[in-house]
This record gives sequence, structure tokens and C-alpha cells, in this order.
Amino acid sequence: MKFEPKTLDFEKSPYTGVTRETWIEAGKYLLENAFRSIKSFDDPVVLPRYEDEVTYPNKNTPGWKVQAEYFEGLTRTLFIAAPLIAIEPDITICGFKLRDYYKAQILRSVTPGDPNYVRTYTDMQAEYGEGDPFATYQQTVETCALVICLDECHGQIWDTYTKEEKDLIAEFLTDYAGNPTVPQNWRLFNMLDYAFLYKYGYEIDRDIMRDHAQAILGYYAGNGWYRDGRGFDYYSCWAFNLYTPIWNNWYGYENEPYLAKRFEENSNELMKSYPDWFDRDGFTNMWGRSGIYRFAATSAIVGNFLFKNSTADPGLARRIASGSLLQFLTRDDFLYNGVPTLGFYRPFLPLVQGYSCAESPYWMGKAFSCLTLPEDDPFWTAKENNGTWESLGEKESKVTYLDGPGLCMTNHGANGITELRTGKVTLPKDDVHTMWNYSKLVFSTKFPWESATDPDVESQQYVLIDTPTGERQRCNTTLWAGEKDGILYRRQFFSYDTDHETCWLTAMNLADFPVPNGMIRADKLRTCRGPLELTLGAYGFPDNGTSIEEKTCGDFKAVVLKGHSHTGAPIQLAMTIFDGWDGLSTISNTGTNPDSENSVLVYARTKRSRIYAYEKYFLISQVITKNDLADFTEEELFPIERIEYTDPQGCGGYGPVRLVMRDQSVKTIDFDGIEGKLTL
Repeated sequence: MKFEPKTLDFEKSPYTGVTRETWIEAGKYLLENAFRSIKSFDDPVVLPRYEDEVTYPNKNTPGWKVQAEYFEGLTRTLFIAAPLIAIEPDITICGFKLRDYYKAQILRSVTPGDPNYVRTYTDMQAEYGEGDPFATYQQTVETCALVICLDECHGQIWDTYTKEEKDLIAEFLTDYAGNPTVPQNWRLFNMLDYAFLYKYGYEIDRDIMRDHAQAILGYYAGNGWYRDGRGFDYYSCWAFNLYTPIWNNWYGYENEPYLAKRFEENSNELMKSYPDWFDRDGFTNMWGRSGIYRFAATSAIVGNFLFKNSTADPGLARRIASGSLLQFLTRDDFLYNGVPTLGFYRPFLPLVQGYSCAESPYWMGKAFSCLTLPEDDPFWTAKENNGTWESLGEKESKVTYLDGPGLCMTNHGANGITELRTGKVTLPKDDVHTMWNYSKLVFSTKFPWESATDPDVESQQYVLIDTPTGERQRCNTTLWAGEKDGILYRRQFFSYDTDHETCWLTAMNLADFPVPNGMIRADKLRTCRGPLELTLGAYGFPDNGTSIEEKTCGDFKAVVLKGHSHTGAPIQLAMTIFDGWDGLSTISNTGTNPDSENSVLVYARTKRSRIYAYEKYFLISQVITKNDLADFTEEELFPIERIEYTDPQGCGGYGPVRLVMRDQSVKTIDFDGIEGKLTL
């Protein structure tokens, strides 16, 4: 059953109607569905699951991690419950008084000998450490969620514990705070554990705290983004930019003013561009790992309001947070037996990582931190506005280039969609699953990425077939070269590894730029191998009854798809090839699309006949989309009037390539000098 708000105010919130009371209703909706699966007061938060091969616990799960699932269920649902308990202390869900249930379950989780005991770091090292002094455990993650929630409703739970009970919890937290953690966003978990202990009167190791904090600041890449592990994703937002303001308030402002100031400045820098990551409806883009956290991506905006000197626009912030909330909760396929699915919308295992369990999606509860802001906070009282979208013309596209993290978002006034182009990506060459999350050429808020069943074709990715060997290669590494004259330049390597010099690897020099409903690509093949075949897919298209039509304009060809998404929304997509390609085809898929069970993929295909042949180097194409069924105009389908090459053979082997558009504007693609600008 989908969420249907009872309280709406379209005067205060003209875009969504959503108010603080609506958020409270949404929190209760999520908890009521979850608690239907909890049979008794003594039961932990272990919820229904429909999959046991990828997510844990499964047949390969060590014993300690079975208990970790108990802790995930407890702390992640508490993200939603804690602010509700603070607002309504006697709140009861499915017969459970929440403050009593969580108070008891928290204490049981840290009490040795209790069936729900989740074990300290020291316990697990003794039993499972296997001699690794740096081993890490899932419980470290959940301790951070626990302390945030204990503070949010401290008057109802923490303050009601006896001194002995508080000391037991503090001992448990201290053991995790002072022991090894994963050297990326996890260091924030240790920082928050220590900061909570400090706030509530316990001794901490200030040197460990300071070491973690300086390391976190050292991950900062610019534009408000932190590098997390090997690259960039929403962890920079739902971890770095939510935890740092909490840390500042509990510890940093008082004890580490330099670090606290920098964290605040970085968040304010993020606020300059982060609202443009969301589309006209406030939709979140499916990109990066942990997509099952959904609208947690908005928590970075909420986090900015927790700093002393917040610069976020409150009316825009609430509009985005509420729009993203509705993106998911109002779908009829969002829940499985009352639990948010392991997917983005419906169940979708290609998205899911092995570190997740059935309870993991409640990490989205971080967005409910907005309910810790008082009723009279501007976040709740300001009138909704839609930022960029209010002034963006129907044929205009706003492009924001972020050189720090190598990210670029485009807001399209014509269709209200935001498209994301990424750089600074490097992944194992056999990890196709992670390539879907990070290596797509473009990510769309309305056409989330599609996985693959055919080894020769991928949505928004090139696939190379080495003809002599039959080997299929995908682009696992993307380098960023930045923008010049409205063109974004990047390079992707097929099957990149460090065993080969890059001159031995096939690559695509990427050049793309927006048109009103999408993106034009003018990419150049760089190879020393042959013969070969190449394919390039458009976005996956939900197939709930799709019409397919072919169009031509001279030598240019297009395929147009019309249909509806799972929710019944009208959708349309067209892929056009201008040069370098042999033709367009379509393929039908099942189980590869996050929106609908069935889908259609349009793709371009071409061959190169031999090694060292002076053949077409440039592959020029376009993908455009919109949210209605009105025909694309010929100008929209075929916006290029002619292509002018420097070389007389018209292959693009050297020199600039000029795309003369129908409106007589000119886009010049010039890869000269890209080699010296590539960054990772």
C-alpha cells in the first residue's frame, strides 16, 4: 500500500503540499508497516526478506554478522522513530510504545548473555579476528546511528536509563570508538561515538578523535564533496555532510574550532550546487552504490541547517526533501511485506550489494533528521520554492561543472529532468555490477540506469567486442578533463588495469554537450587493436506497452520509443545516430530495469574492419527524453545540420570537428591537449 498523505498545505508548499505534519505521517507509515512483522516486545527488528543469495545473512555469513542484522534493524528504524518519540513521547505503533521498545532493545543489544547481544569489537576480534589487527565489523556503522538517535530523543530514552545502564552502553560505544575502522567515511562513525560520550560526560581519547577528524578533512576534494574510498558518490552527502555538523555541535565547535570551521565551510560550498542535483520534481538520481538508501541523499541539505552559519535556502531545501520523499513512498511497488524493497523502486537485485540486509534501506531514515528542527525553523516556515527551475526557460539547459569531484549535472528546462555525467572513476575491470553504478556515460533522474542480460549491449555504456578473440570489454575507468566552450571532455578506458601502459588499451575520448531534452555525444575511438565491434545503448525504457518508430533525415537515423512507466506516467525516448555508426537496433529485456519488469533498449552498432585502418574515428549520436507523448519535432530528433571534419577523408583522425546545428550555432569538438588535463 503506497503512502497517501492526509495533511497537505499547497499555500505554504505549492510544489508538494508537504508540511512537517506530512513528514510525521510518513514516518509513522514506514514504522507501522515495519512493526507489523515484529510479533513480540522481546523480538529484535528482523524484517521479511525475499532474497538470500546477495544480501546477508546467507550461507556464507559469519556468526557475528547474524547479530549485526539485529543491530541494523534496531538503529536504522530508530532513525525514523527517534524524532517521532521526541515529538510525541507516548507514540504507539502496532501496539508497541516506541520509547519502551527501543529503550529495552538498545540495552539488550549491549548486554552480554542476552540473545539480542550484538557483541563488542573486542568480543568479535577474539572470536573472528583471525590475527588481523585491523579487522572491521558492521556494528561500527550502527553505533553511529545509535548515538545520533539517542541524542535526538535523549529525554525519552537516554535520560531515563540508570547510571549503571548508561555506563554499560558507554563501555560498548567506547570499545568501538577506539578500535580500527574502515579508512573512509567510517572514521566519522568513531568520531560521533566519541563525541556522544564527550557530550554526556565520559572520558575519551582526544588524540584518536583528532586523528580521525584531520583524516576526514583530508578527503575533501572541493565543491563540497569528499572522496570516499576510490571515488565519489552520495556517501559524500549522507555521511560527510550530515555527520560533520552533528560532530561540530557535540564536540568540534568547542574543542577543534579550525576543523569545525572547515567542515561548515565545505557544507556551505556544497549548498551552492547541490540543489541542482535534483530535478524539477525533486527526484533523486539513481547513481553510485547503496541506491537502496533512496531519499537519504537529501540529508546533506538537512545537515546544513544544523551548522551555526547555515546558507541553505530553506524553502528550496524542504521542496527537494519532500519531492524526493514522495518519489519513493507514493509508489505501489516501494514495499515488500511492509519493508522497503531491495531496489530503487521495485525489487531490483542488480542494484544491491552484499553488505546490505533486509533492514539496510532504513538508512533513508537520515532524511527524517529534518524533524529535529523546531516547528518555527525556517526549514518548516518558509514557502517552498523551486530554485533553478523557476527561472529556467523551456529550451534552456543549466550546466554545472564540478572539477573537484569530477561531476557535472544538467538541468533541462524542456523536460524537467536532471542528467548527471561523472568522471574520476576507476573500478576492477571484471566488476560489471559496480560499473552499472558508476560508469554509465549519463545518469537520468527519470530513466534510472538499466543492467544487462545481453553481453554485447549496455544502456548508456560502450561495449567493445574484440573480433579475433570474442572478448567483451567495458569501460571501467573514466578520467576527467573538464569543460571547454560548453563541451565536457572525459576519457574512458576499456578493461583498464595497471599491468598495461595506457597506449596498449582501447579508449574512448568523450565529448558531450546538452540539447534541450538530452545530450549529444561526439566521441572518438582510440585503439591499436582490430578488427572490432562497438555498441552503445540509450537509457533503458520501461516496457508497459511500447511503440517503436524509425525516422530518417538524409543519412541520419533515429528510433523513437513511446510508452508509460510503471506509475502510468507518459514517457518518450529517441536515439539518433549522425556519423560513425552502421545502424540502430532494439532489444527487449526482462528484470533489468528498476522501474518495470520489462524494458526496451535502443542501441547503436558499428564495426571496424582491421588494425591500423584509417576509418571513422568519431561516433556521433544523441539521446533525448521527455515526459509526454507529443511527437518530437524533426529539429529535436535531428538538430545537427552538417558535420565538418578537418581531414579531407572525413574520418576525424585529426583536427577539430565542427557540428553545425540547425539554428546555425556551432559546436567545435577538439581533443587536442586532453592528454595533459586528465585527472582521476
